[in-house]
Amino acid sequence: MDLLEIAIRTVVLYGVIIIIFRLMGKREIGELNVLDLVVFLMLSELAVVAIETPDKPIVHQLTPMILLMVLQIVLAFLSLKSQKARKMLDGEPSILIRGGKVDEVQMRKQRYNFDDLLMQLREKDIGDIRDVEYAILEPSGKLSVFRKRRKGNVDTKAVFALPLIIDGTIQDDHLEKIGKTNLWLRQKLRELGYKDITQISYCTVQNDEFFVDLKDE
Repeated sequence: MDLLEIAIRTVVLYGVIIIIFRLMGKREIGELNVLDLVVFLMLSELAVVAIETPDKPIVHQLTPMILLMVLQIVLAFLSLKSQKARKMLDGEPSILIRGGKVDEVQMRKQRYNFDDLLMQLREKDIGDIRDVEYAILEPSGKLSVFRKRRKGNVDTKAVFALPLIIDGTIQDDHLEKIGKTNLWLRQKLRELGYKDITQISYCTVQNDEFFVDLKDE
């Protein structure tokens, strides 16, 4: 009887976890940030406890699992609606290499050592840091690498445009990195006919050419 109950609990919990992951969205499966990892570990631990303690009502053991799902969905909604919440919950990408030069300040800030950096570059078939235009440490821990482009024997810069506006919010730190100001951006956008910054979903500039994507268009 105990074996049958354990088997039933296992099947039920398997179904519940599948449903929870589906409700949490595909993002939770494809991108494991710190919060996702914590939720996954807690769900797996709760499932094991529920299977190994058949003497306790399964409803009591499902409650914390459902609560975790609701909490994760609420946090995901907050990060979708608020850039500040998104930065706090998910973190921000960090540029570790720019123009073939390593940013040691960012390396120390992210507690990232040269062995980690070189290993990830080797995994992308890059043996020389000088071949890298940009290396960006994503919030998930993945290293995104932009190689220098070559024309004959001459290196040219890879195309990498920092977002200047995200979800209607001007990215002042990105403007500072390209040597521009908030006022400059607003004037340029007004010249292009964009007067309401809050209606811009995404904006970037490359070679003085603006790309603007309006919300819900």
